[in-house]
Amino acid sequence: MLDIQFGQASDLGKVRTNNEDAMGVFIPASRHQARSHGFLFAVADGVGGLDLGEVASATAITVVTKEFAKAQAGTMLNSLMPRLIQRANAAVHDCTLAPEHQGRRMATTLVACALRYDQAVISHVGDSRCYLVRGGQAKQVTQDHTLVNEQRKMGLVTAGQIAESESRHVLIRSLGPEMFVSPDTSSLTLEAGDVLVLCTDGLHNEMSDAEIAAIAGQRKSAGELAGELVARAVEIDGGDNATAQVIRIRSVEQVGMYRGRPYRLPA
Repeated sequence: MLDIQFGQASDLGKVRTNNEDAMGVFIPASRHQARSHGFLFAVADGVGGLDLGEVASATAITVVTKEFAKAQAGTMLNSLMPRLIQRANAAVHDCTLAPEHQGRRMATTLVACALRYDQAVISHVGDSRCYLVRGGQAKQVTQDHTLVNEQRKMGLVTAGQIAESESRHVLIRSLGPEMFVSPDTSSLTLEAGDVLVLCTDGLHNEMSDAEIAAIAGQRKSAGELAGELVARAVEIDGGDNATAQVIRIRSVEQVGMYRGRPYRLPA
């Protein structure tokens, strides 16, 4: 069956006085639940410059983890995950309408990764990322919902120019401002030895893919790797909160698909 090791870490950085990042997990309580529900990992980054980023990020994480645990057994992850993101968005949006918060704006990014059998389904809004580290290389699985990334896709700027752009932090999608949001969702077939890294921009803005791969590929515990990634990002700059979740895949349970439903392959 699917066997993983995970660790997580977060740091204020050198400038901020509060941590607007949040993270959460759902770990199945039994082998049966590992197959019926799976694992869930999620990282959120409250949007700086707004009033209640820490409330927005914490709300999003609470909703996705609780709703994942309550999902019907066997629900297809590629349809469940965008629904969870939408519910998180509605919850954050409702917070802005609460009497104690009226007139105060809030928003957050969110990246969530569900694992079951040999599959990972990643759904996200904003610029918190998921990386797959395999064979010594880190591949960015998610695509940032930022103004400069849209400009890059249209050929208006190069990838190298993004790091120097004054607009690199401007989001075109986030949770909270609108009643509805459109998350991007993708899936991966996992292999034993893979490492997944979920992180906020306070980490990935400071580190190259090669450096993320070099740290995450070490033979250390997942907790040590998460701590080292965050510490390195803060060492380089530290101008933002930095958060990382590291999930190491120790073994998988291969499945086939029939009409969109997984079935276990014979040994």
